[in-house]
Amino acid sequence: MTERRVPRPRRFLVCEPRHFAVQYAINPWMHPGLPVDAGLAREQWRSLIRAYEDHGHTVDRVEPVPGLPDMVFAANAALVVGGRVFGSLFHAPERRPESEHYDTWFKTAGYDVYRPESVAEGEGDLVWTGRYVLAGTGFRTTPEAHREAQEYLGRPVIGLRLVDPYFYHLDTALFVLDDENVCYYPEAFSPGSREVLQRLYPEAVLATREDALAFGLNSVCDGRHVFIAPQAGALAARLADHGYVPVPVDLSELHKAGGGIKCCTQEIR
Repeated sequence: MTERRVPRPRRFLVCEPRHFAVQYAINPWMHPGLPVDAGLAREQWRSLIRAYEDHGHTVDRVEPVPGLPDMVFAANAALVVGGRVFGSLFHAPERRPESEHYDTWFKTAGYDVYRPESVAEGEGDLVWTGRYVLAGTGFRTTPEAHREAQEYLGRPVIGLRLVDPYFYHLDTALFVLDDENVCYYPEAFSPGSREVLQRLYPEAVLATREDALAFGLNSVCDGRHVFIAPQAGALAARLADHGYVPVPVDLSELHKAGGGIKCCTQEIR
């Protein structure tokens, strides 16, 4: 019999893509010459928010700022664990002003915020598993930031090297299913990092390159429901076989900037 999974209510921080556009190229998905339908992006984003709220999750909002088209990707702004906010220092100069606006939101909400000295892109590369932080490097967040995160958060940090430029953030190649398991695309990682993941998660759900290119690993799971790109249908079926309930949400317009469901979702713990 398939195990019945138990959902846990979450609190998410998001930012409406009111000023969304692809004005520069900082990852392989971005092509400034191609048209972007900003209205469609907003409607798709609203469908994600409705899906979260329909499943009992709390959603807070940061006010979008003109001139910051990637501010919708709230996950990159910080990692929040135990009420501690480890902020961001973006690799791309175009995104660095976003940090100040997210920091202001957290401080206004009563949180202390640590601004890293080394490049760190929040939950894009720092993934809380319930026991430790899985930390990506290779394209954006640096190993020095991993050490800063461990010192500030007081939680073990396990470094993982990414090797495929299409999966430049850890959250494009791996997501947490629950406190015991993850789903990931092995070939996005260096051989040593693959071995680490195999040792940590021998029962992990493995994804294909097709799943990953469809943004199937840029998903959010509440322990039972997996909010996932409908383009990743094969992965959704595999997750259903493991007892999870896929909730398809189409953010295809936001994919044009290299982001998906998880990129739009900062979790506050």
